[in-house]
Amino acid sequence: MNDNTLGYHQGNSVIHHINATAKLIFLLCISIAAMTTYDTRYLIVISIISISLFKMSQLKWRQVSFVIKFIGFFTVINIIAVYLFDPEYGVRLYDHRTVLLDGIGRFTVTSQELFYLCNLCLKYVSTVPLALVFLMTTNPSHFAASLNKVGVNYKISYAVALALRYIPDIQETYHNISLAQQARGFEMSSKASLLKRLKGISHIVVPLIFSSLDRIDTISTAMELRQFGHYKKRTWYVGQKFNSIDYGVIVITVILLALAVVCFFINGGRFYNPWQ
Repeated sequence: MNDNTLGYHQGNSVIHHINATAKLIFLLCISIAAMTTYDTRYLIVISIISISLFKMSQLKWRQVSFVIKFIGFFTVINIIAVYLFDPEYGVRLYDHRTVLLDGIGRFTVTSQELFYLCNLCLKYVSTVPLALVFLMTTNPSHFAASLNKVGVNYKISYAVALALRYIPDIQETYHNISLAQQARGFEMSSKASLLKRLKGISHIVVPLIFSSLDRIDTISTAMELRQFGHYKKRTWYVGQKFNSIDYGVIVITVILLALAVVCFFINGGRFYNPWQ
């Protein structure tokens, strides 16, 4: 597999050896807590943990650079759109107004609005690295087993696992076709114009989608011939038992969730207001 593909990559880090179920519970619980609360202190703690876990996973920047840049681009658009639609939302939210820069009409820059937009950015910093670490350090088969353990139907679990396995294959196939096209003289690198690159991409993507559908039909037929889905339950060959590290992850998850609940009661709601 190309080292730049987005998907599971084998490794020897501590994160790779954690039980997939424990990682899934941690990801879901912490992501929900981070997306729910607007307590800046809590979001900073989760952001530090998230970035630290990303470094511990030993992932390389080139493996995730495209995704991070893509998410970063839409984050900036989201932040700008939030400000343009309601530049005074932070003022009403925190019941205080400190003008930093007078603008045109209602478009003034206030400390409260900047504080609110900063919290929105922290939410992305808290959750995106966690999702990437989980996606790229969890074997899809282990992931399917973990989903089934937390109550998801094994058919859905298998479908998710197949999708995770198939995404890197599609990326690899696209990369090989692109190189073959360039070897034949059709420039698709950054040297070519944007219109020419988009045209070349469309010539690859459309046939690739149809060939992918054929492969999906083949896999579906093969699974039906093996009576997949005949029984209500199934066992897992790759199922893992919890060890001390996995229990430690669960304990940390409970502590962080409890901290989010404590912040909720201290703040009297989801928002931390430093102007009170």
